[in-house]
Amino acid sequence: SLMVDVTGQTRKEKVILPSYLQGKKPNTIPNKKIEDPASGKVSISSVATRQDLTGFHLIPPRVTFGVLKEGCTYATTVIMKNVGVNFSRFRVKQPPPHTGLRVMYTPGPVAGLQAELEIEIFAMLFGGKDTGGLEEVSHDIEILTETETLLLPVKANIL
Repeated sequence: SLMVDVTGQTRKEKVILPSYLQGKKPNTIPNKKIEDPASGKVSISSVATRQDLTGFHLIPPRVTFGVLKEGCTYATTVIMKNVGVNFSRFRVKQPPPHTGLRVMYTPGPVAGLQAELEIEIFAMLFGGKDTGGLEEVSHDIEILTETETLLLPVKANIL
């Protein structure tokens, strides 16, 4: 029950369900649907009645690098899982160079499986104001798919 915790005590705070259980995806912007005859549609009667036949989920939905040492390069992998029945294409809008971020991936269709995005950051401090030796980098990486634009928030603190 959502009314009590694991010890049987009444909850003081409301339980926040993850977005995938609520039926909505965080950080997405829907695109205007454009019919493409070569988009890989499936014409099977068992799935013909479903409305949402394409879509991607990001695992994890956000990247936090933590505290990084200036002048070093760090990387992590994000899995882009195709949860639809159609194969779908995507492309990544590369972040501006001043963020130190770069996304490496293999372009092409993702047919029912997943694709890996390698997020790389070169930790560099910008000149200017004195921030006490710690500067925060925050950027939303845009991933453009056929039906929506996914936003992958990336954060890091550079020491």
